[in-house]
Amino acid sequence: MTKLTLNYIVNKVDDMPVLPERINNIITLTEDPNSTVQDIEKEILKDQSLTTRVLRLANSAYYGYPRKISTVSQATVLLGFQAIKGIALASTVSRFLASELKGYSLAKNELWTQSQTCAIISRYIAKEINYPSPEEAYIGGLLRDIGKTILNQHVEKEYKEILNKIEKNKISFLDAEREVLGFDHGGVGEKVAEKWNFPKDLVEAISLHHTPEMAETNSQLVSIVHIADAITMMMGVGLGLDGLAYNLSPFAIESLNLNEQQIQEFISQVSDLVADEESFKIG
Repeated sequence: MTKLTLNYIVNKVDDMPVLPERINNIITLTEDPNSTVQDIEKEILKDQSLTTRVLRLANSAYYGYPRKISTVSQATVLLGFQAIKGIALASTVSRFLASELKGYSLAKNELWTQSQTCAIISRYIAKEINYPSPEEAYIGGLLRDIGKTILNQHVEKEYKEILNKIEKNKISFLDAEREVLGFDHGGVGEKVAEKWNFPKDLVEAISLHHTPEMAETNSQLVSIVHIADAITMMMGVGLGLDGLAYNLSPFAIESLNLNEQQIQEFISQVSDLVADEESFKIG
């Protein structure tokens, strides 16, 4: 087989996601210190689906606000600009993550549910360890497998060869993916994140979420997403073909000053949190 190249996939695949102008506007506003709540509200109200998402999350059990949140401006104040950015991104990528991925044995909506779970757990871990930007961790968890949506058709085509590699060489799906295709879904996700002009530490979290020990920009963020990903799989959420093929990195545990007991506590604590979260709904 002639090996593919990352640039070929990023440039040629028709389903390559591009952030709509409206979402770019919201992201720009959330990152501008001079933006007002009213500026952001004005952009959100242009999209009925996004407006619904913002209000639904603001009124969810996760935030536990005692009074009904009825306006986008109130929701923006409660949630914060970074959370609004995360919701805006989720509204865009949901249609990609909700698709069936035959190459990874993921049925329709499975990757979306898995990604939302990983995002929620990433945010939870970030808060527990006092990471300065929990919503950045949320975005990293949400998008860590975005490369699968693009690589899917090529994995599907080489499905048998990848399975043979796993069985014959006793290697992980990730290693087999690299051997057969020349790269893995993290590398493709990195290219997507770069195309979306994400900051370097977020690009790194998506690219290296299986190998946090390789992180150079922000090992904390990569480790948070890595552990959240592992917990998501331990919970059995959207396992797919490769769900049980990854080990929990000792580096990630050490870099966040955690231990195995704390990881187990996280698992028990986030189960209810994920069940209560209402942002899984698409639309």
